[in-house]
Amino acid sequence: MGYAQVRAVAVVGMAGQLVVVESDVASGLPCLVMSGLPDAALTQSRDRVRAAVVNSGETWPQRRLTVNLLPAHLPKHGSSFDLAVAMSLLAAVGAVPAEALREAVLIGELGLDGAVRPVRGVLPAVLAAMRHGLRYAVVPAANAVEAALVPGIVVKATDTLRRLIDFLRCDGQLLDPPPAAAVDEPPLLDLADVVGQDRGRRAVELAAAGGHNLALFGPPGAGKTMLAQRLPTVLPPLDDAAALEVTAVHSLAGTLPAESPLITLRHSTGETS
Repeated sequence: MGYAQVRAVAVVGMAGQLVVVESDVASGLPCLVMSGLPDAALTQSRDRVRAAVVNSGETWPQRRLTVNLLPAHLPKHGSSFDLAVAMSLLAAVGAVPAEALREAVLIGELGLDGAVRPVRGVLPAVLAAMRHGLRYAVVPAANAVEAALVPGIVVKATDTLRRLIDFLRCDGQLLDPPPAAAVDEPPLLDLADVVGQDRGRRAVELAAAGGHNLALFGPPGAGKTMLAQRLPTVLPPLDDAAALEVTAVHSLAGTLPAESPLITLRHSTGETS
């Protein structure tokens, strides 16, 4: 009775893989079947999507609904597919125009009340969409600043499913990402301030010059942390590509500051022992 597809992104490791979320509406007993190797969180989106659609004022189709996620062999995990699943179903039944979603990627988790909630990994997901030639990305409002860091793609945000439906029906507008706030970075500690520690300083300088990993061992108070904290001062600054890559790691970990997410300074990581 109806078919539609929209785009989402599966993040595997640090790389995003474009996923086509296709929906088919057919006659039969009312049910929703999901295929394409969804994990438990994604399988449970059936209940979240249904409640979000109904609580957004739309009618849930009393038909046999099939949602497939392509490529079917790629495992999909997490709740970031909720928004794409909901819109593909609504497009399949003709509630929203499917053509308007052809060049967009949809990312977001749905609450039962229809709210669009933030998810991890939005930055690498939008990067993958841009590299696949998509023109638009619709993301949760709380992830908008992060997504807007990606050049070459138009980012719009929504806080509710209702807002996106109204936009597609030309009855409303999506949200623009707010400008990133300027955040004062703490001053870096300079390796030149270290007196003595000739072997430790040389190890830090060699690691920085050669791009090597560095492990520091010694008793408490030997100066391991002091040297490690000063390693970034002898490293070259991050270029734009490296800054996006580092920021993508923080996006996947869920540690990006909401107001100014781009990581532009190098920091030493790990623990000394």
